[in-house]
Amino acid sequence: MSDTQDPPTEESPTDQSESIDGEYDPSEIEPKWQDHWVAEDTYAYDGDADTRFTIDTPPPTVSGNLHMGHLYQFTLQDFVARYHRMADDTVYFPFGYDDNGIASERLTERELDIRHQDFERREFQEKCREVCTRYEDEFTEDVQSLAISVDWDNTYKTIAPEVQRVSQLSFLDLYEQGREYRQRAPTIWCPDCETAISQVEQEDEDKSTKFNDIAFDLVEDGDGPVEDETFTISTTRPELLPACVSVFVHPDDDANQHLVGGTARVPLFGQEVPIIADERVDMETGSGLVMCCTFGDQNDIEWYQAHDLDLRLAIDESATMTEVAGDYEGMSTTQARAAIIEDLDVEGYLLESRDHEHTVQVHERCGVEVEYLVTEQWYIKLLDKKDEYLQAGRDMEWFPEKMYSRYQHWIEGLEWDWCISRQRDSGIPIPVWYCDECGEPILADPEQLPADPLSDDPPVDGCPDCGHDTFTPEEDVFDTWATSSLTPLVNAGWDWHADADAAEPNSITDGTFEMEMPELYPFDLRPQGHDIISFWLFHTVVKCYEHTDEVPFENVMVNGMVLDENREAMSKSKGNVIPPSEVLENFPVDAARYWAAGTSIGDDFPYKEGDLEAGERLLQKLWNASRLVDQLTPAHDAVGDVDEADLSAVDRWLLAELDATIDSVTAKFEDYAFSKARNELRSFFWNTFCDDYLEIAKQRLSDGGDPSTEYTLLTAHRTFLKLFAPFLPHITEELWSRVYGEDESVHTTDWPVAGGYEADLEAGETAMEVVSALRRYKTENGLPLNADLEHVEVYGHVEGFAAAIAEAMHVDRLETFEDAPDITTEVSDIDLDYSIVGPEFGSDVGALDSAIEAGDYEIDGDTLVVAGGEFELDAEMFAVEESRTYSGEGEMTETENAVVVVR
Repeated sequence: MSDTQDPPTEESPTDQSESIDGEYDPSEIEPKWQDHWVAEDTYAYDGDADTRFTIDTPPPTVSGNLHMGHLYQFTLQDFVARYHRMADDTVYFPFGYDDNGIASERLTERELDIRHQDFERREFQEKCREVCTRYEDEFTEDVQSLAISVDWDNTYKTIAPEVQRVSQLSFLDLYEQGREYRQRAPTIWCPDCETAISQVEQEDEDKSTKFNDIAFDLVEDGDGPVEDETFTISTTRPELLPACVSVFVHPDDDANQHLVGGTARVPLFGQEVPIIADERVDMETGSGLVMCCTFGDQNDIEWYQAHDLDLRLAIDESATMTEVAGDYEGMSTTQARAAIIEDLDVEGYLLESRDHEHTVQVHERCGVEVEYLVTEQWYIKLLDKKDEYLQAGRDMEWFPEKMYSRYQHWIEGLEWDWCISRQRDSGIPIPVWYCDECGEPILADPEQLPADPLSDDPPVDGCPDCGHDTFTPEEDVFDTWATSSLTPLVNAGWDWHADADAAEPNSITDGTFEMEMPELYPFDLRPQGHDIISFWLFHTVVKCYEHTDEVPFENVMVNGMVLDENREAMSKSKGNVIPPSEVLENFPVDAARYWAAGTSIGDDFPYKEGDLEAGERLLQKLWNASRLVDQLTPAHDAVGDVDEADLSAVDRWLLAELDATIDSVTAKFEDYAFSKARNELRSFFWNTFCDDYLEIAKQRLSDGGDPSTEYTLLTAHRTFLKLFAPFLPHITEELWSRVYGEDESVHTTDWPVAGGYEADLEAGETAMEVVSALRRYKTENGLPLNADLEHVEVYGHVEGFAAAIAEAMHVDRLETFEDAPDITTEVSDIDLDYSIVGPEFGSDVGALDSAIEAGDYEIDGDTLVVAGGEFELDAEMFAVEESRTYSGEGEMTETENAVVVVR
C-alpha cells in the first residue's frame, strides 16, 4: 500500500532514531501524537485510491457528555478503520452529530433552564444551535483524545443545510413513489414532549399501580332490558372511563355470552355503550370483560377501527382531561385517576382496589407514559413491505450473526407505519404547504430545498387542485431518525439534479438522483450498538432501499453495552456511571483501548479495571522489549534481507510462527473478532517472543553481530508494531518513529503479510518449552539465569534446536533423545466427587474412604473397584492423581511435550 497522505510539512514529534530510555510515559506521548495526527491529516480519505473501505459511522445524539459506551463503540470502529487503512489503500471514516430533534431540545432546556413553549420557534432554534455547538466542540476534543482515526475533513451535522436538503429530498421522493401519506388517526403521543412519536421510540417500563374492580350497570343483555344487574370491569386506568365507548367479551366466554348484544352504563359518566364479542379479549386478566376507551392501548385502536365505534377523546396533548371528562376537566391524568377512584368508592361502584405490577409503554427520551391520541401526522408505509425489508436484512453480513434475529423480530412485530412528523420547535421542516380551501398538500420544488414553509413561499401561486391562492404552512418537523437514517446517502453526496431538457423543473420527476462519491455506496460496514437496531439500522435500510433499490451496507457490526461491575446498565439515576474522563485520569488511552478489545462484539460486559491494568503492563512490556531490540541491533538501518537458507533453525522457526500469527490475527480482524486477535497477539508477543526468543537472541548477540538473529529480531519487531497499531496507536507510533526514524506513520504503512517461512514448528515449540523449564529450574534452585549447567538431557522432538537451547540456558553438554526416559508412574491419590458419591453411597461413604486410604482398591478401565468389589464407582465419581518418578541420575522436569533432566 502506498501512503495516501502528502509528506509532513513539519518535523515529526520525535527526533529520528531517538533512544528508548526509562519507562513509557503516556501522559506526554499520547497528547503529542493526537495533535500531530489531526494537524497532519494523517487519516485523510484519498478518493483516488485503487481500493478503499467505507464505514457508515453513527452520528452520536447531542444530548450530553461522552460516556463509557461512546468510548467503547468509537474504539471498536477505530479498530476497523486502522486495520483497513493498512490493509487497503484508504478508509472513508467520517464523523457526524445528530443535533436535531427532541434530544437536542431537551438538552437545551436542561442546560439553560428554560421551556421551549416560552419562546418563539426561531428564537428557541437559535438557542438549540448555540448549546449543541458548544457540546459538539467538547465532544470532538474528547473523541480526538481517544485517538479515533476519523477524517476530520469529512464531518457533518444533521441540522446542517446540506443535510436538511437530503432529508427533504428523501421526503419528496418517497411521496412521489406513494410511500408517504398524511392522515388523522390514532397516534402514539408523548404528553411530556407534546409530540407524536413512532413505535420504535417506546420502551417497556415496569410500574406499580392499582388494579380496580368497577361495577358497570347492565342496561340490557342480548335478550332485552334488565334491571338491577351489574358486571365487573377490572382496569388500571379509571381515568379513561369518560372515554369508554364499548365493552368486549370473548366469544368463548360462556359465562358472559348472554351480555353480547346488550348495552351497559359507564359509572359516574353515564354514557351507554354496546357490549360486543371479540376474540382479542384476554380471558385470563381481571374479570374477563374489558372496556374499550379511545384510546388506552393498541387493542383499543384495533377495536375502534374494526367495529366503527364512537370517538371520545378525554385526554389532550398535555395529558390533561378534556371537557369529555365532565367534572374532571382540567385535571392531569394522575389527578383524575385519584379523584375518579375516590368518587367511584363513594358512589358504591368501586368493588376492590389492589396493588398491581404491570408493564407500560414510555417514551424512551423522557420516560413518561405514552398516550394514544387522534392527531394528523405524516407516515412512511412499512407494513406492506415487511417481507422485503426482512430479505434486505438477510442480504447483509451480520457480526455477530445472532444480531439478525433482533432485526427480524422487530420487523415481524411491527404494528404501525412509521410516523415521521413531530410537533417540536427544533428540527428539519417538512417542506409542505396546504391549500386553505381544499387542503391539498403543496410540496416544495426540489430546487428550492432546503425550505422552511414558515418563512418561505410555496412554489405555486394557486392551488393546482382548486385554484385557491392562500396556503397554510406545515409547522411540524421531521423525526430525527427520518434524517439520521440517511447517513449513507449524506456521506455519498446523494442529491437531485434537474434534467437538462426540463425548462422549469418543479418535481422530483423532472430530474435524477446522483451521488457525488458513488464509490462509497453501498458502504462496507455499518457499526452500531444493538440498542438501536430498530431505530437506526432498520430505518436506514428502509430509506436507502426505497431510494436506491439496494441495501446501504455490506456488513453490520453490532456491539454490546458497557455495564457496571454488578452487570447492571450504567445510568445517572443509579449513580453507577463511570465517565471516561475519570478512567483516563488513571490509565493511558492505549490501556483503555486494550480494555475495549477485551470482549466479543455483541456481548454486554461489565467494566473492570483489571483489563486496563493488564493493558498498562503490556505497554511497558512492549516498550522494554523495543528498547532491548534497539540495543541488540545498533546498526539496524543497515540490516538487509537474509536468505532463508542462511537463517538458523530457531530464527526460521520464530519467523514461521510469526507468519502463522499474522494470518490468524488478520483473519480475526476481517471477522471483527477483536478480543481473539488481541489475546492471540499478546500471548505470542509476551510469551513466545519476549520470554523465549528474546532470551535466546540476547545470548546469541552477546559476543557480537549475527545477521540471522538481527534480521529476525527486526522483522518480528516491525511486524509487532504494525499488528499492535490498531489496538495501541500511541505507543506503536512513538516506537516506530524512535526505533526506525521514519516520517511515514506506522498507521499508513502496509499491513503485514506472511513471509512464507517454513520450519519444524513442533520442534521449535518443544524447544521453547525446554528453555522455559530450565529457566524455572534455575529460579527454583536460586541460580542466576546466566548460571552454567554442566549436563542436560532432553527427551522429546527438538531436532535442530539443541544449540539454541544450550546457548540460551548456558548448558555445557546437552543431549537429545526422541524416546522417553524410564519413568515410573504410580497412583498417589484418589479424589472423590462427593457431590455424586454422597447421594449414591450415603452412610457407606466413610467405609469407602477408609478402604481407599488403606489401598484396598483397583482401577478396572473406567471403574474404581473398592474393598474387594463391595463398591464400584463410575468414572464421573472419581479422579486419579499420579506421581511420576525418574529412576536415573539428575532432577527431572516435565513439559507438555518433553522431559528435561538436569544432571
